[in-house]
Amino acid sequence: MTNADPGSQAVPYALTIAASDSGGGAGIQADLKTMTRLGVYGGSVVVATTAQNTTGVRSTHLLPTEEVRAQYEAVVDDVAVGAIKTGMLATAAGVRTVRDCLRSFDGPVVVDPVMVATSGDRLLEADAVSAYRDLFAEATLVTPNADETAELVGERPDSVAARDRAADRFFDWGADAVLFKGGHVDDGSGTVTDVLAVDDGDPESFAAERIDTDATHGSGCTLSSAIAAELARGASLSAAVARGIEFVRAGLRTSALVGERGSVNHLAWRPEDE
Repeated sequence: MTNADPGSQAVPYALTIAASDSGGGAGIQADLKTMTRLGVYGGSVVVATTAQNTTGVRSTHLLPTEEVRAQYEAVVDDVAVGAIKTGMLATAAGVRTVRDCLRSFDGPVVVDPVMVATSGDRLLEADAVSAYRDLFAEATLVTPNADETAELVGERPDSVAARDRAADRFFDWGADAVLFKGGHVDDGSGTVTDVLAVDDGDPESFAAERIDTDATHGSGCTLSSAIAAELARGASLSAAVARGIEFVRAGLRTSALVGERGSVNHLAWRPEDE
């Protein structure tokens, strides 16, 4: 079917550049399910495959960087991509390759600096941390959790002052905005607070009751891909973040009973939630 065929439909399109999760809870599988659920046509650039389930990562196989670049070029040469998100990039060479690709992209980019899986398995080589800082120059939004923030800037964003200092570092690296995820920051209040910091703007907080579940596998991937999907649909950054947070919360409230530990349930979102 071509665009001129009767019955064809224009659809928003988002692209994920990340690794495959064979168990389906995180990575590219989570990204594509999220995008589809939010009414966005998803494409993918596979950086690596992982032998993975809800309990951990057993092995990783990296694709050659020239194949990563070839996938990206094949998509953007043919498709009007509305937004891009990046996930697990694994190595410094992988991060640099993606950075080079994104330099010619003029749409919104969500960078999820994936370093460690929920299971605790390391997903990023140590020498790739500095390469990530260069990638942030292409980012509309960076979505680090507290541990990733600490590794990148040397300080956990556990206070307003620490978060402000961390935000300034991300802005110095070229990011337009940072979403400091609050899931790994527990102050005992029973509340999770995510904070959106925007360069030259006031921070915006999104606070909600902490959901008591261990089935958080894929939550970070799901959040960043949901935000990218909303940006591809034309939402503002603030609205995209709010919708992304609610999408993840729906998947945590009714987590998927898959595997030993469970996972975010990408089927939990309903049209009436929109």
